[in-house]
Amino acid sequence: MKKLRLINSRIFITSLLLLVQLFWFIFFLIKLTNYSAAIGMAFSVLSIMIVLFINFKEENTSYKIGWIILIMALPLFAWLFYLSFGDKRLSKGMRIRLNRQHDRIAELLKLNNGLIDEIAEIDERAIGTCRYLQEKSHYPLYKNTATKYYPSGETMFEDMLIELKKAEQFIFLEYFIIGEGLMWNSILEILTRKAAEGVDVRMIYDDIGSLLLLPGDFTRRMEQKGIKCIAFNKFRPILSLPMNNRDHRKYLVIDGHTAFNGGINLADEYINEIEKYGYWKDTGVRLKGDAVWSFTLMFLEMWNAFSKNKDILEDFKPYFNNIPDFEPTGYVQPFSDSPLDDETVGENIYIEILSQAKKYVYIFTPYLIIDTEMKSSLCMAAKRGVDVRIVTPGNPDKKIVYRFTRSNYAPLLEAGIRIFEYTPGFIHAKSYVCDDELAVVGTINMDYRSLYLHFECATLLYKTSSIFDLKADAAETILKSNEVILDDCRHGFLGNVFDAVIRIFAPLF
Repeated sequence: MKKLRLINSRIFITSLLLLVQLFWFIFFLIKLTNYSAAIGMAFSVLSIMIVLFINFKEENTSYKIGWIILIMALPLFAWLFYLSFGDKRLSKGMRIRLNRQHDRIAELLKLNNGLIDEIAEIDERAIGTCRYLQEKSHYPLYKNTATKYYPSGETMFEDMLIELKKAEQFIFLEYFIIGEGLMWNSILEILTRKAAEGVDVRMIYDDIGSLLLLPGDFTRRMEQKGIKCIAFNKFRPILSLPMNNRDHRKYLVIDGHTAFNGGINLADEYINEIEKYGYWKDTGVRLKGDAVWSFTLMFLEMWNAFSKNKDILEDFKPYFNNIPDFEPTGYVQPFSDSPLDDETVGENIYIEILSQAKKYVYIFTPYLIIDTEMKSSLCMAAKRGVDVRIVTPGNPDKKIVYRFTRSNYAPLLEAGIRIFEYTPGFIHAKSYVCDDELAVVGTINMDYRSLYLHFECATLLYKTSSIFDLKADAAETILKSNEVILDDCRHGFLGNVFDAVIRIFAPLF
């Protein structure tokens, strides 16, 4: 019965259709080249032209080198893979829709120059980071916001249920993964009840992220419960470029005054209700106050780009009615990163933190597949005397990605960076904390897909009380982890050659 369900599943059928297309293209190309040497020469010329096109583009150097080597090694086939999967640009239609909506929300996201002046008196270097986010992502800095840090999915889940039950006006959810189980069923029960009470409940989920976890008619089932629902960028059995761009965001907005953001998806492994790779370590943050307006508009931008009905954005401005647990400290700046432009906002913020660090930077990341710019920034911070520590999984979710991650250890260790592998299980958190002053908690992995292809979001924290909670969690997590030394990275001649090769092609995965 289980095998029968797999054969009838959407993922099996679509994967089969993709393989049929791929083999048909390859068979067709081989036949053509066998038929005429001139045609074979034409394909070789086409490969050279594509290599020149890639080299001409203003893209990450490591990404270009990987594709160029692959195309020159396999001139007959690799250009086809590049045309199908290599370009990072969104489809024209998706780009037009999203840009139109982003222009709408940008009008409502105004920079508070008073807050900029406040921070400038404290630290001119830090205000440069805030200005950059405002300029490139259009999301401003806020002050009147209380924050709470969560060191695990289960602790955040408890508060999510409490806040969801209080909803009176609207609930917005945008998640990469939704999986049936205790976590989702508990949330769905509240969403269904709230929708029946007249609360405006809307949900966006990534179709590929949830492909193996949800039924094909999930959107229709939600609509029947009164929950408005959109599956982002539906998976279709066609070799196509837009399938690269996924909605990797994870956040929840309640009534415009409360939001949750972090690495935690809506599935049972994130709350350790089920065990996949040992204990699942994740992080998140709750916002209450003015900064939630950015997450509200972030959601409406995506929603209105792909729904038929267009909202009046001002109708969702937050109202504050005796919000409990409201003790604002410091400054908060939610932001998003998307492939709409060539600005790698997520990576640049990480590099910014490293470049201004004076004492320490502690990093949680499930993957460490980094480009030359990020590697140089990490090493330079350590060489300046900054205590840079990175925590990666000790029990990986993907073996090949784990090898990609470990292939980057040696040069970082040689620069003085300390690397720890989380031995109790898998660490899925994406967090930076620096000098007791600056932190980022969000969805942005340190890999090429997150930094260049996906829609992502995160929360920048400056001088908030929650930063000390993140630092304490980092210290505790490091104590539970195994420190990696250079001897652990020596795999002999063949192993080192293998690591050098996979580092070249890592950006393609």
